[in-house]
Amino acid sequence: RENSNVHRAAHALAARSTDAFEAAREKVRRFLNAPSDETIVWVRGTTEAINLVACSWGRRNVGEGDEVVVTNLEHHSNIVPWQMLCSEVGAKLRAAPVDDRGDVLLDEYEKLLNPRTRIVAFTHVSNALGTVTPVRDMVEMAHRHGARVLVDGAQAVSHMPVDVQALDADFYVFSGHKVFGPTGVGALYGKMTELEAMPPWQGGGSMIRDVTFERSIFQDPPEKFEAGTGTIADAVGLGAAIDYVEQIGMANIAAYEHGLLNYALEGLRTVPGLTLVGSPRERAGAISFVLDEWRVEDVGVALSREGIAVRAGHHCAQPILRRFGHETTVRPSFALYNTPEDVDALIAALHRLSAERGKRGL
Repeated sequence: RENSNVHRAAHALAARSTDAFEAAREKVRRFLNAPSDETIVWVRGTTEAINLVACSWGRRNVGEGDEVVVTNLEHHSNIVPWQMLCSEVGAKLRAAPVDDRGDVLLDEYEKLLNPRTRIVAFTHVSNALGTVTPVRDMVEMAHRHGARVLVDGAQAVSHMPVDVQALDADFYVFSGHKVFGPTGVGALYGKMTELEAMPPWQGGGSMIRDVTFERSIFQDPPEKFEAGTGTIADAVGLGAAIDYVEQIGMANIAAYEHGLLNYALEGLRTVPGLTLVGSPRERAGAISFVLDEWRVEDVGVALSREGIAVRAGHHCAQPILRRFGHETTVRPSFALYNTPEDVDALIAALHRLSAERGKRGL
C-alpha cells in the first residue's frame, strides 16, 4: 500500500514508504547489534555486498604486491570478487588451509598474515560443511597485522545470535533469504570509519547531494552506496522476518538446532555406505555426505520423491569439497522449522537407498 519511492517526495505515500524502509534498516541494525543505522547499507545480498567492498574499499586500498587472505572454506562469492580485484591490481590471493575435520588451522592462518595483507575475508559458517569459524580470534589476529576483515555471515544469521561489535569485524554481510526473508535483498554492515573513506560503488539517484556537469557531491553513508531505487518492499519484508526470528529468540533457535544436528549426525552414522564429509568441532546448519554407489544428484532426486529437499552438487564451494576429495556432496540443511520426525524420514529414506547398493549396475 505504500507504493512510492523513498526519500524523494513529501506526499503521504512517500512518507509511509520511507518510514517502513528506514524502520527495516533499524531492525537490521538491532539484529546485528550495529552501533548505528548509518552503518547498515542495503544491497541485493551477500554476493553484492562482497563485490561492493572489493570494488570500493579494495580498489582504493589494495595495490600491486599486496595480499588478500581467505580460507579454504569459502563460498565462491567470497573468492571470485577478490580474485578479480587481485587480477586487476596485481595483488595476490592466499587461502588459509583447514584440517581433516574442516576447521581452520589457526597457526597456518596467522602465518599468512603479514604487512602486505590488506584485507581478510572469511565465512562465519561454512555453507558446505557447517563449520563455525572462530571469528573473534581470527579478527584479532588480522587486526594485529593491520589488516581489515570482512565476515560472510550468510550461513550464520539464521542459526545463532550475531553481534558485530563483539566480533569487531570491519564488514559483516548477509542475505535476507537466509533469515527467511525475501530473495534479492541483504545488508552490508561496515564500521563508519571504513564507509566514510570508501568511494561510491555505483552512481545515480538517491546517492547524490548535488550534481552539476562539472562535479557531483555524494551523500554520507549509507545512502552513498545506495544508487537508484532500492528493493523497498524486500527490505520491509526482511524487517518482518527479523521480527519473527527475534520473537522466537536467536539463542533459542541456536540451542534447538544444535540438538537437531546432533540427532541427525547420530542417525546418518547408522546408514551403511554413507560417509560424512567433515567433522568440525562446532557445526551449524548443514551436514555434507556421500553414499557409496550413488551419484549425489540421484540421491537428491530420490529424496525429493519422498518430499525431502536437500542440495546435491558442489554448493558453490568447490575448493573445500576438493580438499576432502569430492567434487559434489549431498547436503541436508536444518533450520528452526525442522523436527526430529523430519530427520527420521531422511534417515529412513537413506537406509532404503543404501539397501539398493549393488543392485544398480553402477
